[in-house]
Amino acid sequence: MPEAPKLMPVTLPPADDDAVPDHHRKALEFIDDVTENADVVQRRVLLEILSQNAPATYLHRHGLSGRDAADLDAFKRLIPLVTYEDIRPDILRIAHGDTSPILCGRPISEFLTSSGTSGGERKLMPTIEDELNRRSLLYSLLMPVMSQFVSRLDKGRGMYLLFVKSEVCTPGGLVARPVLTSYYKSHHFLNRPDDPYNLYTSPNEAILCSDSWQSMYAQLLCGLLHRSDVLRVGAVFASGFIRAIRFLEKHWPRLCRDIRAGELDHEITDRAVREAVGRVLRPDGDLAHLIESECSRKTWQGIIPRLWPNTKYVDVIVTGAMAQYIPTLDFYSDGLPLTCTMYASSECYFGLNLQPLSKPDDVAYTLIPTMAYFEFLPVPCASSCCNTDDFDHRDLVDLVEVKLGQEYELVVTTYAGLYRYRVGDVLRVVGFKNKAPQFKFIRRKNVALSIDSDKTDEVELHAAVSAAASHLEPLGASLVEYTSYADARSIPGHYVLYWELREQGPGTTAPAVPASVLEDCCLAVEEKLNSVYRQGRVCDKSIGPLEIRVVEEGTFDEMMDFSLSQGASINQYKAPRCVLAGPVVELLDGRVRSRFFSRKCPKWAPGNKQWNILLDAIN
Repeated sequence: MPEAPKLMPVTLPPADDDAVPDHHRKALEFIDDVTENADVVQRRVLLEILSQNAPATYLHRHGLSGRDAADLDAFKRLIPLVTYEDIRPDILRIAHGDTSPILCGRPISEFLTSSGTSGGERKLMPTIEDELNRRSLLYSLLMPVMSQFVSRLDKGRGMYLLFVKSEVCTPGGLVARPVLTSYYKSHHFLNRPDDPYNLYTSPNEAILCSDSWQSMYAQLLCGLLHRSDVLRVGAVFASGFIRAIRFLEKHWPRLCRDIRAGELDHEITDRAVREAVGRVLRPDGDLAHLIESECSRKTWQGIIPRLWPNTKYVDVIVTGAMAQYIPTLDFYSDGLPLTCTMYASSECYFGLNLQPLSKPDDVAYTLIPTMAYFEFLPVPCASSCCNTDDFDHRDLVDLVEVKLGQEYELVVTTYAGLYRYRVGDVLRVVGFKNKAPQFKFIRRKNVALSIDSDKTDEVELHAAVSAAASHLEPLGASLVEYTSYADARSIPGHYVLYWELREQGPGTTAPAVPASVLEDCCLAVEEKLNSVYRQGRVCDKSIGPLEIRVVEEGTFDEMMDFSLSQGASINQYKAPRCVLAGPVVELLDGRVRSRFFSRKCPKWAPGNKQWNILLDAIN
């Protein structure tokens, strides 16, 4: 496999100097500089992190103190590779109010709740105030890059549907909330400078509304009022944007009524939202009639360019689990470009897509070397060491040493006190921007199912299914085999379990399992899934009721036969716990004899109750 230095760098297309704003030119020069000097920048970043965090007891615990405190070689020799479970006791101390420099030399300003889970509850990522500057920097690079490919984006607005989620307070007084909620509530977002490239249709008051229904209604209404100015549309995840379109399908008559009358629907009770929308809402019968004529047509194919005719692209994440929504997005957008612009997580913001108009299958992210110190664990090593202690920090590779075509697990060291932390993302090197590698996102490690921001792994799924299957035992029935599927054909998407049952044993006359029992099984599975899933079901309504599809006897034998016909080894075959759209799902669906759904939502404890559950789980 060719070494990285032998590759030709990927360059941005030349820009017309007269047409490029000065702050865009500086941003593009910054990208060129840090990627050209990626090795030097990365060493400087690690030195800054170690110097800033020299008082951290975590580093002292591992022998990095005194003269070695800012020694890069000592860091690589002494600091271990870790997962969340390894640092959870330290995070719990901070959450309980210990203000000593446990992980970081700077005060922890808040916790960012990860969509990944530990023990069924959200992970808590410590952060510091300075991290908002780094996140804002990455956001500031998006439009300079996009403007190299799409012209005149300063002549209109973006209709971005953005939402905040619930937050809790730890026993020590720190706020814990999702990273995007943190950013939207920060002065970096709320007091952002006037920039014609970053004008939104949604007022801040609507974005910050904690009632997701009122927020969605107000943002869509404002988007329709500004329809002729909209040049781009989007949300964070593809699933969220599609959910907004389905909301529009359901509520467009009410929205048209508001536009025609110039009065906001009485169900919008948030005073700040009413005042903000009132500043732009005026009676407009012509606009109401136009929207009605488009929305009442038999098909909603191409509804996005029909309602927002100047739209140039749809800006949503469609990599990883979100790729399942691409056909639906293509239907609603009539084939508009789907752009994935940045790569980020609760742990750290990582990088950008420097070719934002590339097709979803070709999306590659360039890690910006100033964001954190990046290392990479070759996937063959990571795979063989899964759930063992055999892996070693000596297997790690620096940013500029990765090889084309190789897959790696991303490992970060951050200013906020994560050291050689395994993020869990598997990336493949597909190119280079100067000396900085460009990565394609391949998958999350160990994630079996995902509809929105939820991530359910095989171990958690198996435990939930096993608990639910116990409901069958009093009836003399049992679960023979199962698999699962994240069905995005419905909006919102939902988890599907394919169950093959044995409803009577040899010499018995056990009755068929009643529908009520299988519906209870659906709910029992949901009750055992993590809090991110349950919040999506109960509060955010971003996940639909779980479904069990009972298949005919012998279905899993047929699935094995199909896999063997495709080249699988009979000696190594085992039924997959998760399947993807395609022939296997078609085979399973062709043998479904009954379907059952959860009749009610699983339990979910909002607010500080959720935090108490988390503390109980950790303790």
